[in-house]
Amino acid sequence: MSILNGKIGDFFGLDIGTSGIRLVKIAHPSNALQAYAYMPLDIKIAISDSKSDQQKLAQSVKTLVAKSGIRTKNVAVGLPSQRVFTAVVDIERLNNDELSKTIRLQADSLIPTPIAESKIDWELIGDSPQDKTKVEVLLSSVPNNYVENRLDILENVGLNVIAFEPDSLALVRALIAPDSSQAQMVLDMGNFSTDLVIILNGSPRLIRSIPTGYDQIIKAAIQNLNIDDAQARQFVTKFGLNPQKLEGQIFHAISGVVDLLMNEVDKSIKFFSSRYQVAKIERIIVAGNASSLPDFPVYLANKFNLNVEVGNAWRNVNYNQDRQNELLTLSSQFAVAVGLAERHV
Repeated sequence: MSILNGKIGDFFGLDIGTSGIRLVKIAHPSNALQAYAYMPLDIKIAISDSKSDQQKLAQSVKTLVAKSGIRTKNVAVGLPSQRVFTAVVDIERLNNDELSKTIRLQADSLIPTPIAESKIDWELIGDSPQDKTKVEVLLSSVPNNYVENRLDILENVGLNVIAFEPDSLALVRALIAPDSSQAQMVLDMGNFSTDLVIILNGSPRLIRSIPTGYDQIIKAAIQNLNIDDAQARQFVTKFGLNPQKLEGQIFHAISGVVDLLMNEVDKSIKFFSSRYQVAKIERIIVAGNASSLPDFPVYLANKFNLNVEVGNAWRNVNYNQDRQNELLTLSSQFAVAVGLAERHV
């Protein structure tokens, strides 16, 4: 699924996050890694709408592409989950043309922004588990002004955007085996929010963006331990959710915020289980800060009595084994960029 579609084979994936820009290029159809690059980004520039900051963002992208050695100008770009509305909806069983018309007619009551001000895309998943006269459709929408703004930034540095895709869909492509039919959850913790995606038979069935991220965990440590930001980051990075370290002070300081996130994970699992009663979630795959926060995977596993794995963004990518340690070190932060690079257009 993408907001724009293209039929261009040579392209790279671009993830513009709140703290950094990441890009990945792989060869198709071999999935051989050709290039990747990273550049830190000031959060103020990443989220700013001012012309001067957008020019700085454009220049950063241009510099990173040049540094990577990538020659193609074609790019698939991620859309942050906070900007995208994505939902699985039940629609009457119709042929493709009629289905498309029906979705457009019903979209106004489904999406949070006016249909005239939104770009909409959809993908047929299969039969509805609730009503056999209906089908499941994955529906995505994003405000026109956000897409057009991103398009302007990238075109101004000579790039040709062939697709915009929600980060959540790119995550799934990178972290899940292509032929997997199991029910699995991907949990990707960013600085300000956490993306939850539950997949069944290779398709997303529940997508949520929870407004709890690593930044809130740091703030909890600052407030509850009366320490500064630098100390909080040092302690959280080193001790995380280990109740044995520093007499459990860090654990107790941040566990309240983590449990807010756990409550949302629990709601998501219960919703999925009520809708897909014959499916059982087999594992949770963690990425982003969720994979690097000490003892978070163990905490999650104990809460839900499920297998929890640290995601490997490069699992479907072919590369020289002498680069394995280097790439795995970067894996937690590159899943969206890798997933965008893996898409077939």
